[in-house]
Amino acid sequence: MLSWARERVRSVYERHLEREISESPTHVAVIQDGNRRYAREQGHDDPTDGHVEGAETTQQLLKWCYDVGVEELTLYAFSTENFDRPAAERERLFDLLKEKLVEFADAEEIHENEVNIRGLGDVQRLPERAREAVEYAEERTEGYDRFRLNIALAYGGRFELLSAARTIAGDVDDGCLDPEDIDVGTVEDCLYGRPIRDVDLIIRTGGDERTSNFLPWHANGNEAAAFFCAPYWPEFSKTDFLRGIRTWENRENSWRRTRAERALALMKALGDEAEGEASDRLGERVDLPEARAVVRRFREHLPRSERPPAPEDEGERRAAD
Repeated sequence: MLSWARERVRSVYERHLEREISESPTHVAVIQDGNRRYAREQGHDDPTDGHVEGAETTQQLLKWCYDVGVEELTLYAFSTENFDRPAAERERLFDLLKEKLVEFADAEEIHENEVNIRGLGDVQRLPERAREAVEYAEERTEGYDRFRLNIALAYGGRFELLSAARTIAGDVDDGCLDPEDIDVGTVEDCLYGRPIRDVDLIIRTGGDERTSNFLPWHANGNEAAAFFCAPYWPEFSKTDFLRGIRTWENRENSWRRTRAERALALMKALGDEAEGEASDRLGERVDLPEARAVVRRFREHLPRSERPPAPEDEGERRAAD
């Protein structure tokens, strides 16, 4: 009876969250933490048993992403620090990676949803069977682009940035690249060998509140929202996922409101400088189009009493004048 009541409450709360969410992030990155701790607490002798159950959560996560409209998902599956784990544990993890990558690549839903699977990181450090599985998954899904699934393997954010810097330095040294031409696009072209979207939301399970050097260029540079939750990865639920989406949406709305308020303040300040007949001429000269565009775009995020007239209302007013 008690378990039924809990499930009922969970179901009601889940539907409440779904109604609250009006939009979704484009790119979500997940640090799947707590697999080994989960295995210990469940009484398993083999810590990789937690990863086996966690793989089931990953399959569910894909479905949740499809449901809410996420277009890209990056999973932190194996970090460079994981190479320090006991050899026997590493080998079992490599076996599991191979099994699941092949399973994902052959899954009917992957092809129905046109999921493009890609490996990120220093994949060459992985044993041959794992590398072959990455290649197989990439080849099986290379023609798709409706949804992108990135698997971070042998991954370290600092190493990726260092590798990109070395590539750029080599191109400059060879005379293939002028230092003056180096820009954001140059760096992104050297990261991962393929473009990925900026990260909107990082989710970390297992209770730790840190992003562990994950996608620093695409997450920190984009000031991604972060959602930290207590459940271990195998216990992560759709309710937890929706709470993460809500965290991102609240952060996004706050950012839009702040931007609109700043743009409105700028327009008001500029307007105060104009007086008399010179008002219209000065307004045309100094009332920045960018500020006006920001206010128009995020008008609904301002308090109703502070909203400027909608563009169509303003046009009617000027015509009347």
